Amino acid sequence: MRIVSAYNTFMRWSVNKGVLYTAISAAIIIGGALVAIQYAKGGYRVTDTGWQRDTGLLSANSFPTGAQVKLNGRLVAATDQTLYLDPGDYEVEISKDGYQPWYKTMIIEKELVTQTNALLFPAAPSLTTLTFTGVEHILPSPDGQKLLYYTASVSAERKRGLYILDLASSQFSLQKGPRQIVEETSQINLEKATAIWSPDSTELLLITPNKELLLQVDRLNDTNQLKDVSFQRKQILSEWEEEMYLRERQFMREFPEEIVAMATTSAQDVHFSPDKKRLLYTATAELTIPQIITPPLPASSTQPEVRTITPGGIYVYDREEDKNFQVGSVVLSQGNGVKHLLANDVFSPNPVTLAASPSAFLTLQATTSAETATNFARYHTPLFANTFQWYPDSAHLLYREDSELKVVSYDATNPTTVYSGPFYENFLYPWPDGKRLIILTSFSPSAPANLYAVELE
Repeated sequence: MRIVSAYNTFMRWSVNKGVLYTAISAAIIIGGALVAIQYAKGGYRVTDTGWQRDTGLLSANSFPTGAQVKLNGRLVAATDQTLYLDPGDYEVEISKDGYQPWYKTMIIEKELVTQTNALLFPAAPSLTTLTFTGVEHILPSPDGQKLLYYTASVSAERKRGLYILDLASSQFSLQKGPRQIVEETSQINLEKATAIWSPDSTELLLITPNKELLLQVDRLNDTNQLKDVSFQRKQILSEWEEEMYLRERQFMREFPEEIVAMATTSAQDVHFSPDKKRLLYTATAELTIPQIITPPLPASSTQPEVRTITPGGIYVYDREEDKNFQVGSVVLSQGNGVKHLLANDVFSPNPVTLAASPSAFLTLQATTSAETATNFARYHTPLFANTFQWYPDSAHLLYREDSELKVVSYDATNPTTVYSGPFYENFLYPWPDGKRLIILTSFSPSAPANLYAVELE
């Protein structure tokens, strides 16, 4: 009996000991996890003076990396790096040899991460020649991947015609150069022609004084073999406009109803960012945009915004953070010559296309072919509004100021001059990957204007 009693006592002690060890191990694991979570959140950090509570995080990142990070004038780190900071306002400077410095006032909030996302531009960018025979009548494609232009070459008659410059993101395509899609003939006067891109950027409607042709942009078109589509022009453009309407309707449905109402009734020259998450627009009426996301999202932009818009103000609305920033202003154009959205029924259960034939889409068709071509061109790109254009990263805007080309953040901070030199004021366009800017210029009074790439890497 004593042996049995001793065995039972030993077993109970062993079980209790196992439970105790398990409880202690679990407490250590849970406690360590909580400490790690709080440290990662910036809940506290270890300093020379001991524990510091309620810190925030600054994710100091830049493109390219390896740049110096200064806070309030003091060098503290190099990108990319995460810094634990006391909550408050900081003057952040990010700089790298050979690049222009980046500045922004940033607010650090406790237990939240704030990112710099600093895009650095070369201090002395180089130029690459893209064309050699002269360029006129430039027209970007809707997808931003091609440039159509006309050249009246004086060196060879067969070189006269329409060309496509592909803007694909590869060195091979840059070396390949422009390709001709139409040769000028005695029957086709291309210098006086107008062109309209299809919404999918695969076709061009060429309107000349003699005939109208539907061109394929991936090949050299024989104009003698193509049929005249003059009698089909209205139908072709109506079908294209229907496609544009449906795409616009799809993109606009991602925005709040209040923003859709503002964009369709109180704004002009409305353009989506490449990622379709932001709107660039010019206000035509005064109104106040209500706070749609309440309370504001954690770690959203802390830059000052403008929610009361006024006529002529140029703004960017960010649907993910419900922020509205003013980036500039302009004198409003009178009458036609501006872009208006096609879809004013975004939240209607049925699109107009279900109740109307394709020929009903005639908003962009005008009394003259030149005006019609201008309406389509203005719809596809903000280039012809002569104000701001989206930079390919959807976080910056490109614009001209006097004799300089500049890039500014969508929240109106850190305006940077990326090129200062001769260029024609009516053309400025970004390469789709953001590594180049395309300008039109001539370095000799006797030479024709050509396209050049401003290298940003």
